Amino acid sequence: MVLETIKEQITRRRALIIAPFAFAGLVAHSSRRGSYGVKAGEKAGEKAGESEVTVVPFSDAGEKQAPVRMKRVVRSDAEWRKMLTAEQFYVTRRESTDTPFTGTYYRMHEHGLFRCVCCGTGVFRSETKFDSGTGWPSFWAPAAEENVRTRHDTSMFMDRVAVECTLCGGHLGHLFDDGPAPTNLRYCINESSLRFVKI
Repeated sequence: MVLETIKEQITRRRALIIAPFAFAGLVAHSSRRGSYGVKAGEKAGEKAGESEVTVVPFSDAGEKQAPVRMKRVVRSDAEWRKMLTAEQFYVTRRESTDTPFTGTYYRMHEHGLFRCVCCGTGVFRSETKFDSGTGWPSFWAPAAEENVRTRHDTSMFMDRVAVECTLCGGHLGHLFDDGPAPTNLRYCINESSLRFVKI
């Protein structure tokens, strides 16, 4: 219990430490946020009160399957806390942010699939990963458009586009329009929200 409390304090402190860096790095993009087509309060591909969503499953071998309708994964905070580390909980369920350059995924070049740490949904593939120089894992496209959703995010006094897992609503990161071709997008994703499966 004491160890868990210390971990939570460290995670909260880390969020406070990176806030100025996040603000400085993202404020430069704030004038270009209107190009994603996401309006205030809107979650792309979602209807209010919808209890089922369409997702694209991926096999253990990373093969894309046909889209299916599934019930949203909904759990209490107590249940999420039992499943996740303190850092994973604060990133995915409280929209915190990993400290840049502290993980291993941002520099990983192995072939595989990145799954949502909360529900296992395949969200990104190594084929679309690139080195953005930001210290966070970055991708120019999701594994399947259906598996991630975006929403307007005005936290930290900024106008941004948040990226979430469609199935469980877990916070993954943010979307920017300064990525490479062919999409020119950069999905800036927190390592704490991902589980890498080598294929």
